[in-house]
Order: sequence, then C-alpha cells, then structure tokens
Amino acid sequence: MLIRSVKNVIAGRAVPAVAPWASIREAAEILEQFDIGALVVIDGSRLVGLLSERDVLRKVVGQGRAPDGAKVAETMTPDPVTVHEDDPLAEAIARMEAGHFRHLPVVDAAGTCTGLLSVRDIPAEYRVMYERFRELRGPSA
Repeated sequence: MLIRSVKNVIAGRAVPAVAPWASIREAAEILEQFDIGALVVIDGSRLVGLLSERDVLRKVVGQGRAPDGAKVAETMTPDPVTVHEDDPLAEAIARMEAGHFRHLPVVDAAGTCTGLLSVRDIPAEYRVMYERFRELRGPSA
C-alpha cells in the first residue's frame, strides 16, 4: 500500500481519547487498553490537549501526586500542535522533529480530531527518505 497522507496511516483506527475531567488513573487505563504512549484530550467535540506518559510521569508520579486525585486537565499539554489528515507524511515528520514530539493529534478540515499519529506509525523508510531530502536541501530545510 502506498501511503500518501496522514489519513492513510490512521485509517480505520479508533481515536484514543480521554476527557479533561477524567482522573490520571482512568487515562492510564486507556493508555494500557490501547497499548500507546499518549491520548488526545477531548472536551465535547473539541480537542483541548494531549496527555502523554511523560506528562503523567513528570507531573503526577514525579511530584508524588495520587493518580486518582490528579485530573487530566491539570496534567495534559494544552492546545497541542496538530497535523491535518490530508497532509503528507513529510509534513507530520517535520512537525514532530521541529517540536520534538512523538505524537501528533490529527484533525480534519472542520478541526475535529480524527486520530493520533505516533512516530512509530510512520514507516522507517519514510523517515529515512525525509532525512535524506533534508540533507540534500541543506541547513535551511
């Protein structure tokens, strides 16, 4: 299968999401259920944040807070960088590299979150091709 866009990579997958008022324990259970490292945080139909394992470790566990009492809203990264579902994978890779992200929420034309892209989802050959292209373009790319 030729992958042309982010949508091709995430097609057919459920959106791993949690509500901002959920506890960190509830979020951890969803992370475990999906076997993933991050969740999109959705309030109604609006993307409001991204919660990663790193957020949980640093802002909850590392500070000695109880996961049942800590809320997603106070732990998440608000207003995350996103990628459009019709964007090419090169655009997603560029945003991930620029922000040092491992996960990007995916949105459609209306701004609705349609998925979550992980660096692990991008085939290695695409990452290598992107890196080679950047090397050929020089330091300004």
